Amino acid sequence: MQQLNPSEISEIIKGRIDKLDVTSQARNEGTVVSVSDGIVRIHGLADVMYGEMIEFPGGVYGMALNLEQDSVGAVVLGAYTTLAEGMSAKCTGRILEVPVGKELLGRVVDALGNPVDGKGPLNNTETDAVEKVAPGVIWRKSVDQPVQTGYKAVDAMIPVGRG
Repeated sequence: MQQLNPSEISEIIKGRIDKLDVTSQARNEGTVVSVSDGIVRIHGLADVMYGEMIEFPGGVYGMALNLEQDSVGAVVLGAYTTLAEGMSAKCTGRILEVPVGKELLGRVVDALGNPVDGKGPLNNTETDAVEKVAPGVIWRKSVDQPVQTGYKAVDAMIPVGRG
């Protein structure tokens, strides 16, 4: 039986780690063809899902809404003025989701749940989908209290209730 030398074993392991390919691959990538008024047209996102979050350079996100044969229309959920034709757009594989939980009480966040109140980052990792199937009427609690928005035009056209 051969004697194992710990330093040789260590060198072999280090060599294999150095050769390991850990680069991540974009699930699906496309190119921005046009940008106007917060709407982006993207060519090349063949596998994008309706409502999926799309990542643009600079940490800007969008949501896929208009799925066509050769292009995708997405609404930008952030500063669309930083986007330009020719930029890349990547599928994230996640349907639009936002952070949820008690950590958000008293905080001011943007459309994606990023804090904008200057109180530091959220210590929250739990997220939930924005679009969900509502529970059936039998399982819901009955509406027992009207909620007034303070705007008569809104209150007259869109009744809001609590229950």
